Amino acid sequence: MPEKKANKSSVPSAVQQTINYLTGAIMRREYTPGSKIPTENDLADLVGVSRNTVREAVKILVFMGVLEIRRPEGTFVCSGFSNSLIDPMLYGIILNQGDSYDGLMELREMMEVGVMRIVMAKASDEEIEKLREPLARLKEACMADKPDLDTVFCADDRFHEELNDLGGNEMVNKISNMVRTLTHAMRYESVEHMLKNDRADELYYAHERIFTMLKNRDTEDLNHKVRSTYFVNGQALS
Repeated sequence: MPEKKANKSSVPSAVQQTINYLTGAIMRREYTPGSKIPTENDLADLVGVSRNTVREAVKILVFMGVLEIRRPEGTFVCSGFSNSLIDPMLYGIILNQGDSYDGLMELREMMEVGVMRIVMAKASDEEIEKLREPLARLKEACMADKPDLDTVFCADDRFHEELNDLGGNEMVNKISNMVRTLTHAMRYESVEHMLKNDRADELYYAHERIFTMLKNRDTEDLNHKVRSTYFVNGQALS
């Protein structure tokens, strides 16, 4: 089937038009999670493109975790939130972030403060108490005679992972983990600097303050308090 001619100046490619049609239909709930989408022939007629174009668009949406192919039944809208939905965005940020250290710090602060607000609003006192265990593991790692960098860093990461889980929001959790991936190098460097200068105890107490804020549901001046738990070149931010 011949494809409709596009205005070269602004009209998206035929593949992108097909992707836009499918994602728009999903957002409008015309195709719901778990439902089957039309066949290649039907989609080609609906969008006014070739079957090959439909096939390419479907491949892209399968890669992104929006659709799944079940042979021989057909193609279906995915039912759950997949890491594949985040990966393309993550790669795009990595390739375009340049040397924006300040931008990454702001992104990290925004996500961590947001997660803490969600936890304070939704988690019970008993659920927040569960953070005592990862906090104790971090204390043990930091207070060792010779703290090991990777052990401390992993304990730090584990504390924040379990904090994220308390929010009970899978999408926020996925995005927060993406931000932690983007800031991995800066966080690792910060932990390394603190350990080299025998300041592992300060690193632990910063996390203890986070736990106390959560336990007391203290949202007053939260951004400033969270920022003060970050160390850049050994200096706490303010």
